[in-house]
Amino acid sequence: MKFALLLLAVLALLWLLRGSRRGASPAVKKPPPTTSPTASPQKMLACAHCGMHLPRDEALPGRGGVFCGEAHRQAFELAHPGE
Repeated sequence: MKFALLLLAVLALLWLLRGSRRGASPAVKKPPPTTSPTASPQKMLACAHCGMHLPRDEALPGRGGVFCGEAHRQAFELAHPGE
């Protein structure tokens, strides 16, 4: 009887260890994300109001430079009316 309980405990332990190993390593590895070959790096510009850097395509031109958004462009132009 003791031998059967010991054997059952060892088998249960092996079953638990086998299950934890399966969860530790992913079965399917995802390939790294690919970038478009036509996309080239863009120049980063700083907002004239807050200094945040953003890609050239997303920058809004204004009287005092480029801005990260319409609110900062308006705030800068109100603060600097003569420029």
